[in-house]
Order: sequence, then C-alpha cells, then structure tokens
Amino acid sequence: MSYGYSQNLIQANKSASVKLPGVALGRACISAGISVNDVAEYFGVSRMTVYNWFKGDSSPVKNLVEPIQRYTHLVKQYNRV
Repeated sequence: MSYGYSQNLIQANKSASVKLPGVALGRACISAGISVNDVAEYFGVSRMTVYNWFKGDSSPVKNLVEPIQRYTHLVKQYNRV
C-alpha cells in the first residue's frame, strides 16, 4: 500500500538529474504510486537509502544499478509512465 509522497520529495526528485538511476527509479515509482517501503524491501536496502536515491543525494551501489534500471523500465512499461 502506498501512503503517498511528500511534496518535498516530489520536488527534489523533479529537480535532480534523471540520468541518475535512483532518480529515474523515483520518477517511475512516484508516478506509479509504488511505495518507498516496497522499493526498499525489493532491493534489500533501507527506506532512507531509497529516499536518497530518489532525491539524487546518493547513487546505488554498482551491483544494483542494472537491476534498478530493469525495474524502472518494467514500472514504466506497466504503467506507461
């Protein structure tokens, strides 16, 4: 279940570079209503890590970049984001 995203997070995501895999993931998840908790559980990281990815404050470790890109692509395909 998604509890929504704060306006601060949405704005930070919009302001960050979509070239960063975490930011692209954030845009797709925000548009699709996928919760930070669901993303964190899926990738085995903390919610704070996901928030930092979404805002562009940090980048995923190398071994997660490709899985994140695939997940982002699937979210976009499924939701036509």
